[in-house]
Amino acid sequence: MHIPDGFIPTWESAIFWIISIIFVALAIKWAKNNMDEKSVPLFAVLGAGIFAIQAINVPIGMGTSGHMVGAAMASMIFDSPYAGILLLALVLLIQGLFFADGGILVMGANIFNMGVICAFVGYYAFKSLRNRGISIAAFVGGWLALFTSAIVCSLELTIAGTFPLVAGLSAMGLYHAIIGLIEGAITAIVLGYIASARPDMLKWAGGKNE
Repeated sequence: MHIPDGFIPTWESAIFWIISIIFVALAIKWAKNNMDEKSVPLFAVLGAGIFAIQAINVPIGMGTSGHMVGAAMASMIFDSPYAGILLLALVLLIQGLFFADGGILVMGANIFNMGVICAFVGYYAFKSLRNRGISIAAFVGGWLALFTSAIVCSLELTIAGTFPLVAGLSAMGLYHAIIGLIEGAITAIVLGYIASARPDMLKWAGGKNE
């Protein structure tokens, strides 16, 4: 799902950079107000895990690939979509600068898709379904976040003239709908484990830490 440089025009990249900078700034403000010495280690572990799972790519064609993201899970754990945005922005920055995974000029679009979209969709899906059970809510949130961000990414590439609309939506949507089942399952397992073993780390489970 990482968009490489050259896949969208400069004007489109600039728009997404502006949007993403605003959200990252809000995420930094959230972190200053909510992160403490207890939450930082978990945040770092999640970042390392997300970096690792994003390395597993499934070729889709048309110059792109599919993979899990992880922003939804981070948002659920820290009870804020801004946690997912900040974490993905850091991961994408490292990937883009040191591993040539995703472009630099288009990083704003990648942060928007995998950070902003995934975090907000996953978090609010989870929040709205939590009364049906943590596992169900986490699974649906994880799946829906990945699928939605893939569709948004495909639309961006269509606007750029990189993908034909139907082929792009079909490829990105189908592959990420399947990959999303894995992301949803992992999200449900991780959330369920933390809620059971360390509920003090989850604000919504009765813990004090965000």
